[in-house]
This record gives sequence, structure tokens and C-alpha cells, in this order.
Amino acid sequence: MLHLGEKIVIVGDAFEQNLPVGEYGFVIAYDRNPDNAFDYVIRSPKTGRNYFVPQSDVESEERLIEQEVERRTQEALIDYALATHNEKLFRQIMNGESNDAGEQNESTKEVMSQAEFIKQVNLRAWI
Repeated sequence: MLHLGEKIVIVGDAFEQNLPVGEYGFVIAYDRNPDNAFDYVIRSPKTGRNYFVPQSDVESEERLIEQEVERRTQEALIDYALATHNEKLFRQIMNGESNDAGEQNESTKEVMSQAEFIKQVNLRAWI
């Protein structure tokens, strides 16, 4: 939920109100009427108007900046992996895998010998 006075960015126009999509504004009120589809009243300094908007049409400026930073960081890592021909790093980034989890899975597979594996299968079958 957005706070009063919080700086927001208009990201959509679900009710086709000719909102200035991509521009910033400020939350000036909550619309608490349960019979209404709108959640906030925002003020757009560029147009000098107030708009009733649903939550899906606005996003916090801080959240959008965080998303952009994450996207750019991932793009930079992909560029680095391609420039250094690091296939392992590239696959981890593209698949969204963490480095630690992959190493732990490999180490647990290597530790168990064939005899231990058969013993474990027989124990589970007996139970």
C-alpha cells in the first residue's frame, strides 16, 4: 500500500482516463469507498490535475528504481559472462540458479558411493 505524499509513477491507464503514463505524481488521498473501483487519488504536477486511479495503474518510484537496478545488473553480468566466455556463469544467470545450491547438489551426489546407495534403497524398500 502506498503512503500519503509518496512519489509514484503512473504505469497504466486501465480505465482510459487519459492518464499521463510514464509521468510521476503524488498520492494525496485514499479512496476507501468499497463500491468504487479506485484505490487512490493522485496529483499529477505536469497536468495540474487530480486523478482517481486503481492500484494497478501506479507504482512506487522506489520500487521501479529497484527493478531497473536488478535488470541492469543482470545485463552487465550477462555481458561479462559473454566477454570472458564463462559458460557456467552465463547458464547460472539465464536459469536463475544460485552458485551455492548447484555446488551442494553435486557434492552430495559424489559423497554417496554405490554400496551406500544400494544400502539406502534396500532400507527404504524394507520399511
